[in-house]
Amino acid sequence: MSNLPKIAWIGLGIMGSPMSENLIKAGYDVTGFTLEQDKLDRLTAAGGTAAHSVAEAVRGADVIITMVPASPQVEAVSYGPAGILDNARPGALLIDMSSITPQTSVDLARAARDKGVRVLDAPVSGGEAGAVEAVLSIMVGGEQADFDEAKPVFEALGKTIVLCGPHGSGQTVKAANQLIVAVNIQACAEAVVFLERSGVDLGAALDVLGGGLAGSTVLARKKDNFLGRDFRPGFRIDLHHKDMGIVTDAARAVGAALPVGAVVAQLVASLRAQGDGGLDHSALLRGVERLSGAQV
Repeated sequence: MSNLPKIAWIGLGIMGSPMSENLIKAGYDVTGFTLEQDKLDRLTAAGGTAAHSVAEAVRGADVIITMVPASPQVEAVSYGPAGILDNARPGALLIDMSSITPQTSVDLARAARDKGVRVLDAPVSGGEAGAVEAVLSIMVGGEQADFDEAKPVFEALGKTIVLCGPHGSGQTVKAANQLIVAVNIQACAEAVVFLERSGVDLGAALDVLGGGLAGSTVLARKKDNFLGRDFRPGFRIDLHHKDMGIVTDAARAVGAALPVGAVVAQLVASLRAQGDGGLDHSALLRGVERLSGAQV
């Protein structure tokens, strides 16, 4: 029998499936729940256990991890008679790895305390590739003791793991992350169109740019997307649109100006309005191409 904590995993999407599988590979007993049967089948094929409901998944679990799209989904799986808080054992540790508003995380931690459940907000950066390779950056908000207890679980999922402050801090750092990523992708997309219109060998240009000060993880990860116009979703425009709303609202609340971020948020919204919400966020290139007169 393993001495590792029993884990319940709620949400088996693009990120959740490979992350839960990495925990199984690390020796953890993982019981999962999601709405799609094929994702449950994938979990059982990897050695996990499929549950028929959130309540079934979390009963008896030592650690409960949620990875769902946004604040409404976190609230839906956490609250109510069929939710996590009413069915988790007292003393369980709830780790929400979704990207949601900082206030949602603060409210969840407060509600969980009344149920005897501890909470960490622990959103991630690195996309699908980072999830598959277990090299995610994990930014955490909550208590030091809970973070220390969760550290071995995090180490099976990522490489850069930092406690950023009290509840909600992880989500605040994630919002800043999404701001930087969106602006970076937009800049890369503009450079791609500029280079192509100038008749430069795009592959060669991106290689040399990647080796200089213009190089970034975004450019390294998304270079092939740009070159091949491959916009299969690793992180969907729909989700980045949600995240840009989070960061602009949070910045307004604390009095921080985001002049470039506000423009990029509108460009993301425009791309979504044109029907590209289901594409990878590297599809910001399509928006630049349209603005440059191309038919895409």
